[in-house]
Amino acid sequence: MNRGNKRNALSQHHMEELTDCFTAIGKNKHISVVVLRGSGPAFCAGHDLKEMQNESPQFYQNLFDTCIKMMETIQSIPQPVIAEVHGIATAAGCQLVATCDLAVAADDSKFATPGVKIGLFCSTPMVALSRAVGRKKALEMLLTGEALSAEEAVQAGLINKAVPFEQLQHETNVLAQKISEASAYTIGVGKQAFYQQIEMPQNHAYAYTKQVMSMNASSNDANEGMCAFLEKRKPEWKGC
Repeated sequence: MNRGNKRNALSQHHMEELTDCFTAIGKNKHISVVVLRGSGPAFCAGHDLKEMQNESPQFYQNLFDTCIKMMETIQSIPQPVIAEVHGIATAAGCQLVATCDLAVAADDSKFATPGVKIGLFCSTPMVALSRAVGRKKALEMLLTGEALSAEEAVQAGLINKAVPFEQLQHETNVLAQKISEASAYTIGVGKQAFYQQIEMPQNHAYAYTKQVMSMNASSNDANEGMCAFLEKRKPEWKGC
C-alpha cells in the first residue's frame, strides 16, 4: 500500500486498486504467497475519512461494497496472504489484518476498531474481527475503541507473531518461504476449504472436507508428495 502520507487510508480508488491487484495475483500460478505491506509510518489507518464526510447513503453503500469485495477477494484467491504490520492498524485497517490469512507485526504495533469514538461503529470491520478473535475480546475492542498491543493481539489470535521492527520483514519472509515450499496447488485447495468449512456445523464440515481431501489425494502433486516422502527425496511439484 503506497499511500504512506495518508497512513495508507483506504480510499475508494485505493481499495479498487488493491482488489484488482489481488485478482491478478490469484490468476498467476507462478506466485505462491502474497505479503501485504504498508509504506510510511503505519500499516493502515482504515477508511479515508476525508472522502466520507456529508455524503449520501448510496455513496456509503458503494464504498462499503468496494471494501467488502476487497476483503472477500483476499480470502478467495488461492495464495495465502500475509499482513506485515507496523505502526497502527485501525478500523478497516484492523479489518484488513483480521482478513489476511496470516499476520506478522512489529512488537510496537497497535490494533483498534475506534469508530465508536467518532460516532461510526465499526460494523463491517466487526465481521472479520469477530471471526479472528473471541467474542468478548472483539466486543471489548468494538465497544471501547481502545487499542490492543501487538502482544495482546497475539494472545487474542488476531496476529500470528510479534517481533522487533528490525526483524519484521525477515520474519515475514521466513514464513512466506516455508509456505512456498509446499505445492501451490495443494495450498490453494486447502485455503479454499478452510474458509468454506469454518462456519459449517461439524458433520457438514466433515462431509465437505472428505470430498475435498479425496479430490486432493487423487491429484498429481499429492501422488508426487507421497512418493517423494517414501523415497526420501524432495518433491517436484506439478501444480495440479
